[in-house]
Amino acid sequence: MRTEETSPSLGLSVVIPAFNEAESLRELLPQVVQVCSETGRSFEIWVVDDGSTDETPEVVLSLHERDPRIGLLSLRRNFGKSAALKTGFEEVRGEFVITMDADLQDDPGEIPFLIAELEGGLDLVSGWKRQRHDPITKTWPSRFYNSVTRWSTGIPIHDFNCGLKAYRYDVVKAVHLYGDMHRYIPVLAHREGFRVGEREVQHHARRYGQSKFGAARFVNGFLDLLEVMFLAGGSRTPLHIFGGIGTLCLVLGTLIEGYMFAVWVMDGALRVRPLLVFGVILLIMGIQFISIGLLAALIHAPSSRARDYPLRHRVLAREAAEVLTPLATRQAPAEPAPSAD
Repeated sequence: MRTEETSPSLGLSVVIPAFNEAESLRELLPQVVQVCSETGRSFEIWVVDDGSTDETPEVVLSLHERDPRIGLLSLRRNFGKSAALKTGFEEVRGEFVITMDADLQDDPGEIPFLIAELEGGLDLVSGWKRQRHDPITKTWPSRFYNSVTRWSTGIPIHDFNCGLKAYRYDVVKAVHLYGDMHRYIPVLAHREGFRVGEREVQHHARRYGQSKFGAARFVNGFLDLLEVMFLAGGSRTPLHIFGGIGTLCLVLGTLIEGYMFAVWVMDGALRVRPLLVFGVILLIMGIQFISIGLLAALIHAPSSRARDYPLRHRVLAREAAEVLTPLATRQAPAEPAPSAD
């Protein structure tokens, strides 16, 4: 559900992806409302329900009835955090956009400080959970990924995957999220030319439930890291990368086979030599790498990133009278009756 607005019309937007976080949202949303009110800016809060099976939509709806600045976007199933953030980014109208997790581990009190960093000239500010209250099974892999990403991209950020971030409106409209690339939003923004920085933020221990990310995050994180390392330069595409390797193999293979052809002409006989076989292998590898690059370019096409995720419910943060209604039951506005001449 894309918004038709092309420029910010509010001061602040907050996007909170949530999956089975009913207990936490009961406490978190009033805190966020209070902090946003204290900034003196007009604001909206979007909770993106990522296919929750608990009472998350009902909790958000009850709070929306008390404060219509709280809105709900409820996805039809669990698509993942990147999909939830993408859906929220399409709706925001604030000059500044804050993202934070719904598990009460991010502190809403950090919002004014993040906004101050944006006002200081940055386009994206990523939180840095220097003192992190998570089990070692989360902290050590995170340190590894952050270190490698920092080294491979040259972006001096310590916590790329921190859920607490602040963006200018232009950033969230320009960055295209897909797959599980929410971990590397600062890299995507940096590739688009935006100024990226970080600020140390407070981090709290989880109070309700448990982490929703399983062991698959290690595999996905590694694969996404490879893509980030390949594409960190911004202008490089899969075809440039694999095609470059393939072209090098073709050139070397051609030179070797040309040399072997010259030997055959000079000697009048051609025997099977290791160098001859190596040249043939290089030619085959060159063709394969270029073919892989072409296929990857097709898969990597922007059309695959522009997916809109289906919503089950959409409760607008800007309309107090909006009710929780399945989208399928909504009717289009009636066509005006033709005037009689």
